[in-house]
Amino acid sequence: MHALPLSETAAPERPPFYRQLYFQVVFAIVVGVLLGHFEPAYGAAMKPFGDAFIKLIKMIIAPVIFLTIVTGISGMSHLSAVGRVFGKAMAYFLTFSTLALVVGLVVANVMQPGTGMHINVADLDQSAVKGYVAKSHEMTLTGFVMDIIPKTLISPFVGDNILQVLLVSVLFGVSLAMVGDAGRPIVDFLDGLTRPVFKLVNIVMKAAPIGAFGAMAFTIGKFGLGSLVNLAELVLTFYITSAVFVLVILGAVARLCGFSVIKLIRYLKDELLLVLGTSSSESALPSLMHKMEKAGCAKSVVGLVVPTGYSFNLDGTNIYMTLAALFIAQATDTDLTLGHQIALLLVAMLSSKGAAGVTGAGFITLAATLAVVPEVPVAGMALILGVDRFMSECRSLTNFIGNAVATVVVSRWEKALDHERLHAALNGEGARTAPEALAG
Repeated sequence: MHALPLSETAAPERPPFYRQLYFQVVFAIVVGVLLGHFEPAYGAAMKPFGDAFIKLIKMIIAPVIFLTIVTGISGMSHLSAVGRVFGKAMAYFLTFSTLALVVGLVVANVMQPGTGMHINVADLDQSAVKGYVAKSHEMTLTGFVMDIIPKTLISPFVGDNILQVLLVSVLFGVSLAMVGDAGRPIVDFLDGLTRPVFKLVNIVMKAAPIGAFGAMAFTIGKFGLGSLVNLAELVLTFYITSAVFVLVILGAVARLCGFSVIKLIRYLKDELLLVLGTSSSESALPSLMHKMEKAGCAKSVVGLVVPTGYSFNLDGTNIYMTLAALFIAQATDTDLTLGHQIALLLVAMLSSKGAAGVTGAGFITLAATLAVVPEVPVAGMALILGVDRFMSECRSLTNFIGNAVATVVVSRWEKALDHERLHAALNGEGARTAPEALAG
């Protein structure tokens, strides 16, 4: 197993609070909210800062995934372990993604957030959702399968399809392992390349406060805090449901596996704040992979579970899909039988797979689901368009935490988890923030 060429020495004296990423991102988010609220026009104009940071992150995601997976797999003594890890990860993803859909369905039936609104579908501005519906038509099973296979070996590195990068990385890693000593120079080169790539991650992460500021200022300036008022019950219900899912369901899984989900959240606080500010779990993907390995998860497991989870383990998106679908049905007085709801659940199980962890993907996936279940009017999506951005943060946060938990659980199943390093990291013993560690 090849360890990341990062310093494992004791952490230096902690810098002043104002130089820590945690404080800088919090400060940037607060400033962004204030600017967007009091000067909406200027706030909305800050969008390029958020977009630029997301593009910077996407620029380094492919090499980070490739290097982590290839060096991890090439160090496996038995290639059968690759299929075993992938199988265990998919079993976990399928179980908890389905559970998240069921939780959203149950909560929507119990809380009835849309009941009493009596919205006439004909009165809704359907033009606002046409773009999302058009994109959702591309999300067929055949299109999804074909989209995984890249045109060339290097084309995934100039696109933004994580699954294509994952496929090429796994195949290349397996090929290197199969050629044995003949591939050793390439493995050594990739091991050496890991250091400057993660140094690049460190440089990009320094811009995180600017990205969080721009994204949050745009969100508040464009949609305004007032847009939350009319649909506050739906937003609040979604946030509470996601919190319960993380703390109770994922918390129970974590406890059974010997760790605390609360401590894991605290360990990943810098990344979670970045996700909150940018509404994208992708913005913290490189840092998540590094910190999970630092916490004792084997590189080979991290390299397979995290990127795959970003497409197949979207707990927050799944909760949102069934909850929002039933909200639209209730708000438009659409009566759904148990059979209709089960059909909705089954369709959502398929359409939710492969939705990337980027801003707006949940809304597109919802459009794809409703397009297949005609009982729920797609035009009703216009009801939640104004607050979808506020729910996007919660979707991304829940997705991110779900993938962190999955990485630890699969590592434990695979007996590839260093429990001492995990508890040391979660208890803050010698732990450093992501940029500090990456700079090591």
